[in-house]
Amino acid sequence: MKTNRRSFIKKSSIGMSLMAVNSFHDLLAVEVDSKNKNIKHEQRFNMCGYGAPKLQTVRVGFIGIGNRGYANLKQLTYIEGVEIKAICDLMQFRIEDAQRLLSDRKLPPAKAYIEDKNTWRSVCENPDIDLITIAVPRGPLHAEISIYAMECGKHVAVEVPASSTIEESWKLVETSERTKKHCIILENCCYDFFELLTLNMIRQGLFGDLIHADAGYIHHQNNYGKTKDENMWRLEESQHKNANLYPTHGLGPVCQAMNINRGDRMTHMVSMSSDDFMMGKAVAELAKTDSFYDKLNTNSYRGNMNTSVIRTEKGKTIMLQYDITSPRVYSRIHMLSGTKGAVQKYPLPARICMGHEWIGDEEMEKLTKEYTPEIVKRVGEMAKQVGGHGGMDFLMFWRLIDCLRNGLPVDMDVYDAASWSCITPLSEWSVANGSQPIAIPDFTCGAYKTNTPVDLSLNRK
Repeated sequence: MKTNRRSFIKKSSIGMSLMAVNSFHDLLAVEVDSKNKNIKHEQRFNMCGYGAPKLQTVRVGFIGIGNRGYANLKQLTYIEGVEIKAICDLMQFRIEDAQRLLSDRKLPPAKAYIEDKNTWRSVCENPDIDLITIAVPRGPLHAEISIYAMECGKHVAVEVPASSTIEESWKLVETSERTKKHCIILENCCYDFFELLTLNMIRQGLFGDLIHADAGYIHHQNNYGKTKDENMWRLEESQHKNANLYPTHGLGPVCQAMNINRGDRMTHMVSMSSDDFMMGKAVAELAKTDSFYDKLNTNSYRGNMNTSVIRTEKGKTIMLQYDITSPRVYSRIHMLSGTKGAVQKYPLPARICMGHEWIGDEEMEKLTKEYTPEIVKRVGEMAKQVGGHGGMDFLMFWRLIDCLRNGLPVDMDVYDAASWSCITPLSEWSVANGSQPIAIPDFTCGAYKTNTPVDLSLNRK
């Protein structure tokens, strides 16, 4: 019996190895389905490249006007063809701050919603609103509000990440396709000036075929200081999830450069995290003198640094990192390597090379002048004056309103929202399972093969 058992195990191992070699992607797809209720989806309408009916004026309702929501509100007060119709938040002081901003900008007050935690539904149901922007605390509400808003006939612009589970991602896709309402992820880093410049260079073949990208979110932050509303979401999130908790700032721009969901797609990934060397110790020290931190003083903090590696169907790779605790200089890395050259934004200054040395300042200035995209030529200076992360926030909202008013396809559609956001739950699974590979769903259901790349030429009638 022992001999037969050993023989059985040996044969089973060989069989599994062959399966892994011959059906790797099928096995990974099964793994994804097993954790997400065997989700199946058939595309009913392709939202990529879809231009919704033109809106002469975009009437906007804001759900969540805290730090990020207030900043978004400010950007839209400078953009032509926008009416701020509603503001919704649980904190009265935020409502007052928002109304004061509108008054300072010589705009009429917006209808205020503040009754309870479900009042956001009334905003979505308001017939005088075309676009709902969502900047509530991260978690399931991002997807829940987005889905309900689209069901109510509204376009959606949601802060990152758009979803927190694979199931939520699929629900966003299904709802957007069924209602033909846009679900836009507000990934402002796609509109930073160097990212736009190099995207245009890549589109015109300056760097040949892309091979690999390095991206990340390395941002040393004060995660421990009490906020006015005592919202300690970064620490609380790090207590419960060991993953890349903030993937889209680095991933979004390189996905656009690599034509992800528009000719190529991410197929699978692996992920690993370091231990926590900082958060638990810092909170324990604070708890000694301030009882506020008692609830946060646990031994459950997860890793400080997460590193994930992604492969695309066309054989390209992406290295994606996340670290908000280590004392390091800010970086999204943004390195793209091609067959004819490469770009790298961080450490600053941003650079371009066509060989083993970075090009000089004179050549860089010449290339910048030649390849600056139309959107930057048109509104770049105004964006810098308005501000918002150096102007990229303004460019993002200007472009969104431009698309809605002119019936143009949006740059970041629901498939981008789903595929960029799903990296968090997938990286969490991979970390928890010894950095095993896991499949990344194709939210386009095969349409990526014929979808066309993002077009920022702004050419229209």
